[in-house]
Amino acid sequence: MSRSASCGGYRRLEHALMIYAGLSKPKSISCRFYSFMISAIIDLALRAFNVEASKMKKYLRDPNVRRGLMNVLASISEFGLVKPQILLAPFLVVWNFTNACNLKCKHCYQSAGKPSSDELTLEEKLQVVEELDEVGIASLAFSGGEPLVVKDHLLRVAHEASRRGIYVALATNGTLLTRSVVRELKEAGVKYVEISLDSADPRVHDSFRGVPGAFKAAIEGVRNCVEEGLFTCIATTVTKINVHEIPRIVELAKKLGANRFIAFNFIPVGRGREILDLDLSPEERELFLEELSRLAIEGGIEVVCTAPQYARVMLEVSEGKFTAVSHFYVGSTSFSNYIKTIAEFIGGCGAGRMYCAIQPNGDVVPCVFMPDLVVGNLRKQHFADIWNNSKVFKALRDRSSLKGSCGNCNFKNVCGGCRARALAYLGDIHGPDPGCLRNSKYYYEVIEELKSKLIELKT
Repeated sequence: MSRSASCGGYRRLEHALMIYAGLSKPKSISCRFYSFMISAIIDLALRAFNVEASKMKKYLRDPNVRRGLMNVLASISEFGLVKPQILLAPFLVVWNFTNACNLKCKHCYQSAGKPSSDELTLEEKLQVVEELDEVGIASLAFSGGEPLVVKDHLLRVAHEASRRGIYVALATNGTLLTRSVVRELKEAGVKYVEISLDSADPRVHDSFRGVPGAFKAAIEGVRNCVEEGLFTCIATTVTKINVHEIPRIVELAKKLGANRFIAFNFIPVGRGREILDLDLSPEERELFLEELSRLAIEGGIEVVCTAPQYARVMLEVSEGKFTAVSHFYVGSTSFSNYIKTIAEFIGGCGAGRMYCAIQPNGDVVPCVFMPDLVVGNLRKQHFADIWNNSKVFKALRDRSSLKGSCGNCNFKNVCGGCRARALAYLGDIHGPDPGCLRNSKYYYEVIEELKSKLIELKT
């Protein structure tokens, strides 16, 4: 999506969407014809899914929604409608903004603590935002480390991203979310805040986070975000320690007024390698995802999960009426005949295909849980060059290369298996996901060997 492809001062496609939403009018005959074609395509899709045009027009008045739809439509135009869909630009970029952190979490994928010596300067960070805007990303999530440790840089960069029409999110441990800080975030354009909570029990949470009082501060942070009107999510990395607590944490999220609960797949990378034995077995994960699916169907709060198997499990539990893929939740009688098709379009694991991550020093990786698989650096390359030309990204977009049960599964396009888990356990981004019940033999074959290696490293 090039800025040169403009109409009436806007990108051509964006202007057509604004015309459809009633926010603008055609500026020329060519604009009128182009907007007519785009409107006709949208109306056909809405009729197929039994969705009212008035609702879509309302959604498209939001610039963030328009930006996301622009990416999807332009990608379909470029690559065709494929399963899973390949995008011209990532729908989401997670930016590990700093390696500095005020906690000592046992499962930290970044092994965060002190800032890295080679972290990007403020000027370099603003240049990154410009490049992300140029390729047309829809969403940018700041993570870490703890981004609020470097609050001044965060606010400046978040404001710049928001000003450019990018949906801005923040993933945080919540301990620094005072009322005044939350207001500053809101003023900077942050719309979504995801706060980590490892347990509904303060003692368990504080033990996992390594600092007394972390639970109390995080809960206060949740309350401040809710009261300031930010979309608020509580996030839990699920392990053997807290898997039995998930219903309690979901209820706590509802009680606090959060909009969403998300369960994160535990991946043994970073400090997480040291607690490999806390990872769920495939059988435990299957039962957990079944329970999570029922909690989602029950309603009262959005319930999503980064384990790609969640899409399959929810389809099975709901008898094809509901599904959820990472941060996307789909469930409606209007879509009852298309739920699996939509899930195949979104495609489960999105590493290198729908999303990627940026490290504090500008390194680009397919996923935050693949911190050592560097495919480029933004000090040396433009983001567009990395996204379009990385051999690793191209490989991750090819589901025909999946091995083992993942390659033969009839839910290959719905799920695809967690590529970070395959890499962490088997050293192969195309390997079978050992976290899935259908690949359980790989989990048990590898787990003892990895435990032995970790014991050797410790001694």
